Amino acid sequence: MTRIVFMGTPEFSVPVLEGLTNDKEYQVVGVISQPDKKVGRHQVLTPSPVSTFALSHNLPLLRISKIKTDYEDVMKLEPDLIITCAYGQIIPKELLNYPKLGCINVHASLLPKLRGGAPIHRAIIEGYNKTGITIMYMDETMDTGDIIAQEEIEIAYDDTVDTLHDKLSLLGRNLLLKTLPSIIMKKNNRIKQNHQEATYAPNIKREDEHLDFTKSAKELYNQIRGLNSFPGAFAILDDKVVKIYSAKISGAVNKRPGEIINIYKDGIGVATADKELIITTLQEEGRKKMTAKDYLNSKTKESLLKKQFK
Repeated sequence: MTRIVFMGTPEFSVPVLEGLTNDKEYQVVGVISQPDKKVGRHQVLTPSPVSTFALSHNLPLLRISKIKTDYEDVMKLEPDLIITCAYGQIIPKELLNYPKLGCINVHASLLPKLRGGAPIHRAIIEGYNKTGITIMYMDETMDTGDIIAQEEIEIAYDDTVDTLHDKLSLLGRNLLLKTLPSIIMKKNNRIKQNHQEATYAPNIKREDEHLDFTKSAKELYNQIRGLNSFPGAFAILDDKVVKIYSAKISGAVNKRPGEIINIYKDGIGVATADKELIITTLQEEGRKKMTAKDYLNSKTKESLLKKQFK
């Protein structure tokens, strides 16, 4: 039976770990995740989703803050293979070279496209029509190792980061389980990446969340769904942060970008560089997330028209 150490942290990784745990061909001898973090308004110390799964299934769990130096306990687990999926730290050379079957990664893009920590967000924000899963050997730099297997998926026009996340998580689980036998028998593909075709998906920063209405409506629409539901796109209205979670595109306009130009029964029409963007779900600072229809119940049409999102 193949001894596997799994390394992962967020919810995305859980179906992959669950698939390995349920397959009797493999023995998960250890799970490595990030340390517990303080979460929410009351800063409650909370385990990662992968840690929670490991604890609930009685899997050996190590929560390591600096894998770069604190990797010896992982070696003591004597894995034949290490599998990572959204772990969140660079694996040191000493650990990469330890398992006889190597270290492989489940990555949420079609490498060499979208290397980095936020490939699902960036695929939508940047207007990709498709993305997918790559199973790859790991090396000392991020997402540059040889490709073992890939499977692509279409990005639907109304996909959000949440819906695409869930599709890719299950695709990652299925592709890994399909590919593992060839890796264990050492009959798998090993394809060098074309580094000249690489694109990058850095982690989302605060400035990536701000909506700039001088952009096209399509760019803004992609940005909104690429940040829905986390961390959420935002703009400023009346000196307050307004998070915007969903919108739709209407006809061409020639108005000041960011200006509220129409109030509909279920939406707020805002001018962009080319078309009208109708906001349908939002969250005003200090209030809960709501539909535009509910938001408009507490406003008058006159109080909003010609105001400007910045």
